Amino acid sequence: MKLILVSAVALIDTDGRVLLAQRPQGKSMAGLWEFPGGKVEAGETPEQALVRELHEELGIETWNSCLAPLTFASHTYDDFHLLMPVFACRKWNGIPEAREGQVLKWVKPNALRDYPMPAADIPLIPILRDWL
Repeated sequence: MKLILVSAVALIDTDGRVLLAQRPQGKSMAGLWEFPGGKVEAGETPEQALVRELHEELGIETWNSCLAPLTFASHTYDDFHLLMPVFACRKWNGIPEAREGQVLKWVKPNALRDYPMPAADIPLIPILRDWL
């Protein structure tokens, strides 16, 4: 089975809300909400991948030093296994904007369960809720 390494981040604003992105139509798992991030490319660390993805997807700048390791997800889907380190980030430059057709929403941690998510993301909800 193919192993896919994806890096994700809980962007946390000054009100303690977390940014979720809704997967756009045409992508696998369209309509589900997820934490921003993306695939770790060859030669990248998970942190480097997040810095790149946040710039590409949301138009914001952050730095490796602002990404605090939080937890990870490990989940087997039908045709691949996902390994996803998850970081917390409270410092970035710019205002997140949807650059790839996704819908963005700032969500209080106790409301995360109200948003349908991919199976790999669901176990992250209580960790984030308890951590924040």
